[in-house]
Amino acid sequence: MSGITRAEVAHLAKLARLTLTDEQLDHYAEQLSVIIESVARVQEVAGADVPATSHPVPLVNVLRPDVVQPGLSNLDALAMAPAQEDGRFRVPRILDEE
Repeated sequence: MSGITRAEVAHLAKLARLTLTDEQLDHYAEQLSVIIESVARVQEVAGADVPATSHPVPLVNVLRPDVVQPGLSNLDALAMAPAQEDGRFRVPRILDEE
């Protein structure tokens, strides 16, 4: 498989509306050729007996199971509140309600 040519890089740059110098065209043509050759090598290794996967290792759910646990009582939650009223936290009014 041949690499990408300088003319192809210039065409891609034009499509992407990029202005590249001659040195950049040569540099990117060389880099893209290496990438294309690397992908070709990977495709050679993957045989028909190897199933396609999205991850190299199986994904496992790492979350703990939902278990009901006791929480704070109303009195415990309000114990350190700076202000309380009728068993609830009292906060400053921020909206004028009519």
